[in-house]
Amino acid sequence: MYNSFLSICQKITGKSRQTDPSALIAPYRRRRLSAVSVCAAILLSFFRCLTVSAAPSEIEQRLEAQRAMEIQSNLVENWPTGPVVSAESAILMEAETGTVLYAKNIHQKQYPASTTKILTTLIATEQCQMDEMVTFSHDAVFDTPRDSSHIAMDVGQAITMEQCLNAILIRSANEVSFAVAEHITGTSDWQVFADMMNQRAKELGCLNSHFVNPNGLPDENHYTTAYDLAMIGRAFFANEMLCQISLTRRLEIPASDTLPQAKVEINQMAIIPGGAYAYEYLIGCKTGYTNAARSCLVSAAERDGMKLICVVMHDESPYQYEDTIALFDYGFSNFEKVNVAQTETKYDIDNTGFFYGGNDIFGSSTPILSLNRDDYIVLPRTASFADTESSISYDTSSEYQAAVITYSYHGVDIGSVRVNFTVSQPRTHMFDTFAGSEESEEEEKDAQRPVIYVNIIRVLIGMGVVCAIIIIAALIRAFLKKYQFSGWGNRRAWKKETRGRRKKAKRANRFRDYDFWS
Repeated sequence: MYNSFLSICQKITGKSRQTDPSALIAPYRRRRLSAVSVCAAILLSFFRCLTVSAAPSEIEQRLEAQRAMEIQSNLVENWPTGPVVSAESAILMEAETGTVLYAKNIHQKQYPASTTKILTTLIATEQCQMDEMVTFSHDAVFDTPRDSSHIAMDVGQAITMEQCLNAILIRSANEVSFAVAEHITGTSDWQVFADMMNQRAKELGCLNSHFVNPNGLPDENHYTTAYDLAMIGRAFFANEMLCQISLTRRLEIPASDTLPQAKVEINQMAIIPGGAYAYEYLIGCKTGYTNAARSCLVSAAERDGMKLICVVMHDESPYQYEDTIALFDYGFSNFEKVNVAQTETKYDIDNTGFFYGGNDIFGSSTPILSLNRDDYIVLPRTASFADTESSISYDTSSEYQAAVITYSYHGVDIGSVRVNFTVSQPRTHMFDTFAGSEESEEEEKDAQRPVIYVNIIRVLIGMGVVCAIIIIAALIRAFLKKYQFSGWGNRRAWKKETRGRRKKAKRANRFRDYDFWS
């Protein structure tokens, strides 16, 4: 009965069946409607109240089914057991390495709702200056459903790009997202900006995403996954400005020549400072909600030098906040970052056959290769570095890298370390240990020294030739000393006898002269 009556009332008011009935009252504040429309809206609200008692039961049944779903990360041997969450899809990822700490249906396609806007604002920061003026077109204003999130911008009004980002992240303004997309592409065709979104998503490592608009309004072709949102989040939460905006409690856009009336809005996200579910380590977040997507939340938190990204999708309020906090606490309590250069002992000069290079051919002033000491892996606190497995790849895109060593723990990728040529990062050891954050004066000097790469095969061949020449010369000399030829022997005897007669004559003359003067 309710559904039939809902259809009739929605036809009267001109709203679609997907529209939330409570939203039908909102337009009455902006325009005058007929008595029939007003009565229809009131009756819709009344019938909605009658069905409220049944709605929680249906929601709870769905939530119980989602809580019973398999958590894939809990199946990994010796992996810390993760919490049960209400969300249909959820992921916890370490931001630097991309290690997945918690996984529940992370590649299942979901509607992202307004979490789409983290990609829109990221592209805006990459394409625009913050002082650029964004003018609102007729399409940007009127293609936005009035019962969706907005800040009531009007055609011809303009605000700066920075103010646009604030409006999108603080108030989730849909018409502002449209205007930003138009500003970047120079056209009102959303598909042009959607193509940019899909290309950027692919570059960020997304696997199962397709975007058709910049704000996440419902569309069956607009979808993503928890994993893909986390990959976009790695770039978004690396932008300090975007993080700070998302945590701002109050949106204030002052009146100007291009904006007749100031805009003041409140951030409704309950997990930010001052909210009912405020999380002390939070560094950024973005919520989303539609009837199809339900409650979604993308957020990041940092503690003790480890940054975690959490995504929950197809959840119910307020469980999206409770689930997120539970996952953050799980991650910080059960995992730690490990510096590879400080810990690695399997790859060493003694068993690799590499050689040092410096100003001298076999000098020890500068090694040829070294582990990048800024690279980490993520391990469960109950595991040790010796429990990891590693593999080496020589397929690198950087001219300063010789290889990349990738680590895993029971089949889970937990990070990698770059093997660098010391022409870019000189060290005192080939695979040196962690020496702290400050470079010593001697290391600074080493950085200026040229590196000589030694072709050991040619060096060994050259040394062999020199040794052979020396040995042959020694043998010839010994042979000549032992065996004298007849002609050479008579000549040497004659020379010796002649020298003897000359010496005797000189002594006789010396004695004669002495007798004369005496």
